[in-house]
Amino acid sequence: MISEQGIQKSITKWLESKGAYVVKVIQANRAGVADILCCLDGRFYAIEVKTPRGVVAPLQVYHQELVEKSGGIAMIARSLDDVKSKIPVNP
Repeated sequence: MISEQGIQKSITKWLESKGAYVVKVIQANRAGVADILCCLDGRFYAIEVKTPRGVVAPLQVYHQELVEKSGGIAMIARSLDDVKSKIPVNP
């Protein structure tokens, strides 16, 4: 099974290849911040990466809600395909 770090790397590489501004959050000033923050085509995305068996913590859900309330798009990604299905890109 692929690790969370492996999933993060594949997502980051794909987003960068599409011209996104991407930040892989290693340590934030708040617990619960998404693993990957990016901006693509004027849209802000917060991506929490989990393995297929990974559990989303309540604090992570809370931060997703804050992102969405402020107009951003938050998601849980368990694979690169999850991100590709939720982030529209030009070919």
